Amino acid sequence: MDNNHEPPSLICLTVQRYEGEMCEDQFQGEGLLCFEGGHVYKGMFSKGLMEGRGVFTCASGLKYEGEFISNQPLGKGTYTWPDGSFYKGEVFYGLRHGTGTYTCAKTGVSYTGQWDQGKRHGKGEVYYNQDKTSWYKGDWVKNNREGCGVRHYPSGNIYSGEWKNNLRHGEGTMKWLKEGEEYVGMWKNGVQHGQGTLTWILRRTDGSQYIRSNQYTGDFVQGQRHGHGTFHYASGAFYEGEWRNNKKHGKGKFSHRDGRVFEGQFMDDKMMANILNGNRMSSPFCGLSPLPGSDSSVLGPDMVLNINCLLDKFPERDRDTEQEKVELMVLKLASELRSIYSYYSRLGQAQSPDNTFQLSRLQLWRLLKDCYIHHHGITLAQIDHLIRDTTAAEIHSPFTPILLHGLLSCLVVVAYHIYHKDMMSQKNLLAACFSKLMADNILPNAKNVKGFLFRQSDCAVVVMNYVKKCMEIYQTYCKVLGASSDEQSMTCRHLLWMFKDLHLLDNKLTVAKLLQIITSESSGLDNFTSCVNVEITFLEFLEVLLGSAEVKCRHVSEGVEESESQSLLSPDMDRKDQQEAAEKLTEEISPSVNAQELECQQDANGEVHKKAQSTGEHENEEGKGVQTKEVEAKVCEQKLWLQTVHQFFNNFFFPAYEHDQLVSKNVKEKLKRESHK
Repeated sequence: MDNNHEPPSLICLTVQRYEGEMCEDQFQGEGLLCFEGGHVYKGMFSKGLMEGRGVFTCASGLKYEGEFISNQPLGKGTYTWPDGSFYKGEVFYGLRHGTGTYTCAKTGVSYTGQWDQGKRHGKGEVYYNQDKTSWYKGDWVKNNREGCGVRHYPSGNIYSGEWKNNLRHGEGTMKWLKEGEEYVGMWKNGVQHGQGTLTWILRRTDGSQYIRSNQYTGDFVQGQRHGHGTFHYASGAFYEGEWRNNKKHGKGKFSHRDGRVFEGQFMDDKMMANILNGNRMSSPFCGLSPLPGSDSSVLGPDMVLNINCLLDKFPERDRDTEQEKVELMVLKLASELRSIYSYYSRLGQAQSPDNTFQLSRLQLWRLLKDCYIHHHGITLAQIDHLIRDTTAAEIHSPFTPILLHGLLSCLVVVAYHIYHKDMMSQKNLLAACFSKLMADNILPNAKNVKGFLFRQSDCAVVVMNYVKKCMEIYQTYCKVLGASSDEQSMTCRHLLWMFKDLHLLDNKLTVAKLLQIITSESSGLDNFTSCVNVEITFLEFLEVLLGSAEVKCRHVSEGVEESESQSLLSPDMDRKDQQEAAEKLTEEISPSVNAQELECQQDANGEVHKKAQSTGEHENEEGKGVQTKEVEAKVCEQKLWLQTVHQFFNNFFFPAYEHDQLVSKNVKEKLKRESHK
């Protein structure tokens, strides 16, 4: 703040002349008072003192207009400086104190907020230019940005977090829009320092098979990657280890997208080989052995198998043969396997310009259930534990990406655990088990999608809006299973308790009906005793919620008029956004359904024509009418399903959860207070 714009003190001014009302030889009422030096006051007096509303004009041109108490500016008023700058707000003994707004005429800087003894102090917002593209909103301490606040820079960059002495200091998030970068973590004196995550956002399409960003998570020192950290590359590779001055330096491990792993010493971003004849030779990947099969494999780099956990079960002399034979079997079925991967990776996804998607663990679960893998005495949760070394560590997350080689490795591992006991006499056991799994389970059943979530592809895109919130609730009700505290999951018993605690059961959604929904896709779990201790994945949790919506809210949705059908989508949308999204959804659903009913061809000029549906010159109007009715019926069914889901999540499930969390919080706080008495 400009020090020249500090209001003057009115102490020790000498009266030169007074014009106005008097009472008992004292200034009283309205009058004009002139002081030595050229200062002038015009306003109200009481008992010889400036009291009430008045205007004080300094010889310098500074003017105060506002309230006076006992000769002092005190209350609310406005200061106006000769250059046009002004302050309007609360005043205490001539100083800006309380809440007020200051605007500098020369720079265009304006501040609105709290003041203390003439300084910005407390909560306030400042705009640094007239078009308001540069601003800060947050805490102040004695004219400095200090505490928590948001800074929007003229470039569009944004920082939100902690400050000290006008510098980013503490925990905060910085977004560089033009560079496509975002940092979340600790700061010191304006630069990244401490633990943090820096993400380089790539211009990729959501849901693309390619990871959309490079990301580093770890230590920073004076704005550079320095210490220990992990770098995830957009290609799918990642490095974990030591860093120095933004480069890999020290002991580390580099895992390639195709499954190869290199571990050793790095120097200036390069991996070091052994010292030979006193000279150190460097290469990004030299001197280390890759995973078995990655170099000698007949499979491409995107299909290389990570099945060391299985190969270790065989005598060392048989491992190479087992690996070779199962790879040949995978290669034989490569076309079908790629098609299955592509099909399931599209479930619940919107359209993509490159038409490529990456399989998620949620979609993998659906594939395994569609192929009845869980009917072989093994649950999806158990499969997650079996394949954790072939896919990723986050075994309970539905968002974990699964690359093609991860899916193939998963199927080989699952095949072995299901069939190896019955096929011990078979030569090339891994290949035999995999062949049987493909013949009996995968090929006959894949792409025949079951369950509630993905049964209508157009609707699944909308339902996916609820997944993040449902995952939060799933994690809330998970319990620690096993010895490790990070092995938290949910059983059917926990699920039943959740429905009871949230008061979701009624005369329609009874315990018996809920149990029927839980076991609808299961084999041998047709009663309470056999299912209560079964561990369930998030997919199974979500499918139960959607099945419960069918039972609990279907009649509500059927009674909703078409004019109310806009509230179909995300719980984060307001009513206007929901209406626009629903209208867009209707436009998207109808053409996609119609397209399935039409056969099209493209001529040499690139124009699309509908093929003739009959050999006559005229269309079969009756057939066209039937087709239109079928399409309309399908669209109506989709709308009804979305309305049902919306009613259940936003009118029952989410409110019940929020209420339960509030009650639990209040109980804990009460117990805490009582324990301190």
